Amino acid sequence: MNSVLRTAVAPGAASGGTTPSLEAIRAIVADDLVAVDTAVRSGLKSIVPLVDQIAEHIIGGGGKRLRPLLVVMAGRACGANDAARRDACVRAAAFIEYIHTATLLHDDVVDKSSMRRGRFTANEMFGNQASVLVGDFVYSRAFQMMAAVRSPRVIEIMADATNIIAEGEVLQLANAHDAGTTEERYLQVIQRKTAQLFQAGAEVAAVLAGASEAQQHALAEYGQHLGIAYQLVDDALDYQSDPATRGKNLGDDLAEGKPTLPLIHALREADAAGKSGQRTAGLIRDAIANGSRDNLPAVLAAIESSGGLQYTARLAAIEADQALAALAALPATPFRDGLAALARFAIERRT
Repeated sequence: MNSVLRTAVAPGAASGGTTPSLEAIRAIVADDLVAVDTAVRSGLKSIVPLVDQIAEHIIGGGGKRLRPLLVVMAGRACGANDAARRDACVRAAAFIEYIHTATLLHDDVVDKSSMRRGRFTANEMFGNQASVLVGDFVYSRAFQMMAAVRSPRVIEIMADATNIIAEGEVLQLANAHDAGTTEERYLQVIQRKTAQLFQAGAEVAAVLAGASEAQQHALAEYGQHLGIAYQLVDDALDYQSDPATRGKNLGDDLAEGKPTLPLIHALREADAAGKSGQRTAGLIRDAIANGSRDNLPAVLAAIESSGGLQYTARLAAIEADQALAALAALPATPFRDGLAALARFAIERRT
């Protein structure tokens, strides 16, 4: 297994080679992930039954658990091999998953979402008020776990990260239904809303593993670029993936009036075409402003003809290459190979 991963990805080669499955990557740190799952579930227990119900609904809803995987893999890659450091990284993986879970609970309320991963969202089942309040509970439980780690640097990283993530949420709200959203503004959202938590998770793992400052910085860089690549692909998949496989409807972002990169690129190309692109540009602007799938086939055609998906994929590959390059600061181990494989997985996945 490890020999396969060692040859799967070389730094600077995100667009070539064979990527192992996510299951194969997870197998490298299988014991740690079992411990993370136990910590996540036990940590969310509450004396309030509704909290337990909603927390179990969203935690038990599946998902890739990519962020906890990143944390424990990064910790091991930085030398967290003794029991105490591995346990600290497991707890960090749990509180990173809590932060992610809380943002999902709040996002689904803001976006008025009814489905996630092929299941009803918590707000659809339990109502908006309960979802927001349980999201707050999960956030606060995350900080309780952070405090238990007893690392001022970890607290500092996570306090900064959660503040930046909140800014990203507000930026995304400001961009919603705004056809004037630029690529730069879009990238600011995904850097803050998505990549920041990947960055924080990787950096916290390096701190808890006792890595050097240079390695901590390298892991933060790796996490940031991995997170950007992951979100770029996610936004492309919204316009090309199989809804039955992905558990989300095609064009969900369009229905919510979110101008993501494939759409921004298609509109930019239509505007650049001048008179011949006016009809397409108007159609895209109306779709963003109204947040509607009514003209989804025409929007999909515009994205396809403009090369919007290919453009997004190229940017994702560049980010993945930068993530891979950051790993040069770490010693060669199966765990570093696992991090490299994660970067490849992020841009080659189809769900």
